Amino acid sequence: MLTFAATDARAQQAGSPANASVSASKAWTAAEDHQQMMEQLGIKALRPGPSGNEQDANHANYDEAKANPFPNLPDLLTMKDGRKVTSPALWTRRRAELVEDFEREVYGRIPKNVPRLTWSVVATDTATIAGRRVHGKQLTGHVDNAAYPEITVDIPATLVVPADAKGPVPVMIMFRGGNLDQALGRPTPPPATRPAFNFPPPAPGSDAPAAEQLILDGWGFVFLNPTAVQTDNGAGLTKGIIGLTNTGQPRKPDDWGALRAWGWGASRVLDYLQTDNAVDATKVGVEGVSRYGKAALVAMAFDERFALVLIGSSGEGGAKLNRRNWGEAVENLTGTGEYHWMAGNFLKYGASDATFGSKNAGDLPVDSHELLALCAPRLTFVSYGVPERGDAKWLDHQGSYMAAVAAQPAFRLLGAKTLGVSDDYAKEKMPPVNVGLLDGQLAWRQHDGGHTDAPNWKYFLSWADYNFGRRYTPAPAIRP
Repeated sequence: MLTFAATDARAQQAGSPANASVSASKAWTAAEDHQQMMEQLGIKALRPGPSGNEQDANHANYDEAKANPFPNLPDLLTMKDGRKVTSPALWTRRRAELVEDFEREVYGRIPKNVPRLTWSVVATDTATIAGRRVHGKQLTGHVDNAAYPEITVDIPATLVVPADAKGPVPVMIMFRGGNLDQALGRPTPPPATRPAFNFPPPAPGSDAPAAEQLILDGWGFVFLNPTAVQTDNGAGLTKGIIGLTNTGQPRKPDDWGALRAWGWGASRVLDYLQTDNAVDATKVGVEGVSRYGKAALVAMAFDERFALVLIGSSGEGGAKLNRRNWGEAVENLTGTGEYHWMAGNFLKYGASDATFGSKNAGDLPVDSHELLALCAPRLTFVSYGVPERGDAKWLDHQGSYMAAVAAQPAFRLLGAKTLGVSDDYAKEKMPPVNVGLLDGQLAWRQHDGGHTDAPNWKYFLSWADYNFGRRYTPAPAIRP
């Protein structure tokens, strides 16, 4: 049994303390929780977010001529006192400024009083994946709830590594559900509740599943169920790890949201991996798609121990520029449906009437190019599909590409190679579909599939292996 402090001093600032007295958890709807946060912030009204239905009168904008109402992004390499960042030493200070802004205004702070977490290995097994023998471990991370027994947080995670590896292997933590049998490719009875995130089985002739590609290439993987860490709704903010830390009471405006909590969960898995002799803890990455693509980026940005990230179709709140007027907007994340992903303070930027007046995306002190820059100089791969196959226009592929372009100066400053294009994010256009920009530590590739990163895994692994000085072993198609 291994015990870890559930905090990371490098990635956290002071947060709201737990309530001094233990009282019953606040039980209410997402709408009620959302309303109390608006009252804390003095917000009287929020602008409605655009509709994803193009037949609606308030449909999202898809006209590039109207897409950049705030064309000038915050200057990545200018400090708050006006100094230009010209060295890695100054970048360290600039990075701290950006972390503070993102924590306070966008994703929230991880409080210092998060209870301790204990990892236990509850089962082990062996199997064969992609013709290669593997060892599997079922882990459970129990968060100490002695101070507030009403809430229990037990986090399942499944680790699988090649059995014949000559030494420690790199590992990808993937945000998705799956027990040990599922991770080892065995059929299991349908669970009582659907796992948090599972891809459909690949079509005939398509690439092998990510787990098979990883094992064949000599990597390990972890399945981490993010909703076991924190539920994916506003009503759950007084439960899960956020609720346990706050003893069942509502958040303060700069408390962490679900994206930060899911990233915290990945960091706690990394704590365990650093103790496992089968794992090369200097080569651990994190991956997710859609909302979990956002979480993967957030985990990578705040925890500098992660060596690489695969950010799949992350959209607004992830790699997409907040200042873009294309598809999903800030206002969609400040309404009742998705606000729980963010810090309470983020609601201010959707306010039309408040004690402080009104704010919009242009008032945000930071934007997603700076979130990507917090990953520098580590391996950062931005992945999207195409609208024709289901990776909706709503995600703003171009806006995410612009963010990657605008993040280049930080990577370059720290000695990393970038996309190989100019830094002019206003003029640079995405390369053609299936043409990857993979020559640097910052990478981009838009595949011709849908809302998944599956077609990009083989490119991601080849790229990662090259940067790690490893030999890439390609996986075969899953079936003829």
